[in-house]
Amino acid sequence: MEKILVAGAHGTTGKKIVNLLNESQYFTPIAMVRKEEQKSFFASKGIATVMGDLEEDVTPVFNQPYDKVLFAAGSGGKKVVAVDQEGAKKMIDASKQNNIKKFVMLSSMGADNPEQAEDIQEYLKAKHNADVYLKESGINYTIVRPGSLTNDELTNKIELAEKLGKNGEISRNDVAQTLVRSLNDDVANRETFEILKGDTLIADALNKVAVEEA
Repeated sequence: MEKILVAGAHGTTGKKIVNLLNESQYFTPIAMVRKEEQKSFFASKGIATVMGDLEEDVTPVFNQPYDKVLFAAGSGGKKVVAVDQEGAKKMIDASKQNNIKKFVMLSSMGADNPEQAEDIQEYLKAKHNADVYLKESGINYTIVRPGSLTNDELTNKIELAEKLGKNGEISRNDVAQTLVRSLNDDVANRETFEILKGDTLIADALNKVAVEEA
């Protein structure tokens, strides 16, 4: 079982990711939480936690070994530079120092061209800078860029492409499923792609990325 450190574990999408990892036969989640009171949510499910604040020094979080990191943290638009950008960079640096095998990043559609956005330009610029930093870090990575997130049910189907050329929605459940599957060693290594709700099974869509890459 590979140990997966999940940053942003207590967020809406983060909780779904941790639950999926906890049900997996391949992965064991360690939920990174910022507040003491957030531990109980995971403790009740027998999930390990580690204290860490993306606005502070994150190196103590890595006092225990992990195999991979999944970054699903977000400030909700309040502290985009401090959390979404600089917090991500800190996690990338610490991952590199600790020989993490893969870093899976939850990014956002539009992060490749933040200047084209009208309303969330600052957020997309922060995500863009974090994505570039990860790509240039030398760590093996997968960057997943979903469209607008909804709370719809899991469909297990997506539309995936390096650039979809359109906007749209996707459920947090399908995003979480895509992120967890991207942790696998043979899936989407050093790849960046966009996802929306669609008609292709998530596994098949990711297999296509793996085939193209090979």
